[in-house]
Amino acid sequence: MTAPDPADSSSTRAPATQLRIEQRPDGGCWITIDRAAKHNALARTVLAELAAAVRSLGAQPALRYLVITGAGERYFAAGGDLRDLASVRDEAGVHAMMDEAGGALDAVRRCPVPVLAYLNGDAIGGGAELALACDLRLQASHARIGYIQARLAITSAWGGGPDLYGLIGPARALRMMSRAELVDAEQALAWGLADSVIRDGPDGEDLRAFVRPIAACAPQVLRGIKAQAMAARGGASWTAHRQVEREHFVRTWLHDDHWAAADKLLSKGT
Repeated sequence: MTAPDPADSSSTRAPATQLRIEQRPDGGCWITIDRAAKHNALARTVLAELAAAVRSLGAQPALRYLVITGAGERYFAAGGDLRDLASVRDEAGVHAMMDEAGGALDAVRRCPVPVLAYLNGDAIGGGAELALACDLRLQASHARIGYIQARLAITSAWGGGPDLYGLIGPARALRMMSRAELVDAEQALAWGLADSVIRDGPDGEDLRAFVRPIAACAPQVLRGIKAQAMAARGGASWTAHRQVEREHFVRTWLHDDHWAAADKLLSKGT
């Protein structure tokens, strides 16, 4: 991924939203939760807008990957917006809130291209659940990630519990949640919570180097890879996962991009 050039990228803010969307020239797109003054808290309207943006962008055939991040350097997302959720006081309301917010994170999980979370700052509570809904996490060296819901005498609610237990295992997940731990970048990398530590900011070489091979993949190949990731994450049987693999292999094998790459490789051997 090349450094963003204002002449080559386009940044928009949809009317009445708190998101910034920036198309990058390498086929990627950045979605920024732009609520720095409120620690990028995930109000229900923000989650709805995020889900709509992810679905819309994911439908673009040329899209290669998405990056979700937050504004500023303090918080990726500081969980649900407590003022927004203060009116949820009965069981029906709780179920509706879980379904609505969990559905928004499901849009991220089911996006047909890889979704990367760039943790520009702390991801806590529901913000940590959003980070784990993404496929990969790139964590700024100063950022932390924590399932700190227990500090509010609640548990995770938006699908982040299964994500965490599946990613790092029951013992570490229970430890993180019951102790309300904030895990720093190096520990997150060691545990598999993070996939890379970014030491030089969102436009530095660390992030560019991580994303560059992804941006070099053909869009249809990335969609095939992501389809397998979704099958595995959803607990698909070996047979069902294999069927997903077969379907995408046929599509990619018959695509002109495959034959161009094969011809290029063969020409080097003559």
